Amino acid sequence: MIRSSLPHVHVAALSHAGMSGKNNEDRYAISSFLLSKEDPRPAIFAVVADGIGGHLAGEIAAELAVNYITAGVAESNAKKPVKILENAIQNASQSIASHSAGKDEESGMGSTCACAWIIENKLYTAYVGDSRIYLLRGKFIQRLTIDHTWVQEAFEKGIITAEQMHDHPNLHVIRRYLGGIRLPDVDFRLRIDDAESNEESENNQGFHLEPGDTILLCSDGLTDLVWDDEIQKTIRSKKDMKAAAEALVNLANERGGHDNITVVIMSTPKLEETVKKRRNILDWLLGEE
Repeated sequence: MIRSSLPHVHVAALSHAGMSGKNNEDRYAISSFLLSKEDPRPAIFAVVADGIGGHLAGEIAAELAVNYITAGVAESNAKKPVKILENAIQNASQSIASHSAGKDEESGMGSTCACAWIIENKLYTAYVGDSRIYLLRGKFIQRLTIDHTWVQEAFEKGIITAEQMHDHPNLHVIRRYLGGIRLPDVDFRLRIDDAESNEESENNQGFHLEPGDTILLCSDGLTDLVWDDEIQKTIRSKKDMKAAAEALVNLANERGGHDNITVVIMSTPKLEETVKKRRNILDWLLGEE
């Protein structure tokens, strides 16, 4: 792909260390592209990573995750997005494991990742851990990802209720992460309907985005303290994506901000914006004011 300085969707992002006084171990990256000289369709790729490990190990792992995953996507031809994402994430995991090998202060470091790749108007996702991706469409919000956590597994097995998940002692015990001895099982379930099967969710890759749709990537520092319906109301009530990102981070901090908070918001232009843009281009071509 070819790097581009002009994203074809509205974008805003913000990362905050939170209120606990600990280092910010979250990292994110957003990159815009054109597919190739022969195929100038636009694409945008975003990744959020939440580091795991003491001292500086968590932030190192998250930084490696973001850099290696982004590079893997950027250097691709975008023809097989799912396979490209899988290779990029697993390569990042290997790099984190290699980096920490033999270093006591970085032993056991790892990272989550949540990736969203929009090629023209098609959405592809991939994730490992408990960083999330949401779709907002009109008044509705849908969590596209499924947390790889102890509490999620316990809930699915009927051991605990949805209410017990929020403050369970094992809330932050994650089952998958980048940086382990074994390559992580990258999750490609893109859950549009909570009732659909895993196979149906995986078949949603390449999901068609409509004008005005919004994609949110975030670390658990947000979702531990701000519920899904509140996320939807906050984003939709703000005048732009930047104000929405700031409002989400502020809300989490007002409720204690016990962890790092990172949000990346991408919104496809609304139909009236697209029509206005085309009209302006036509006026320019015709030499009209």
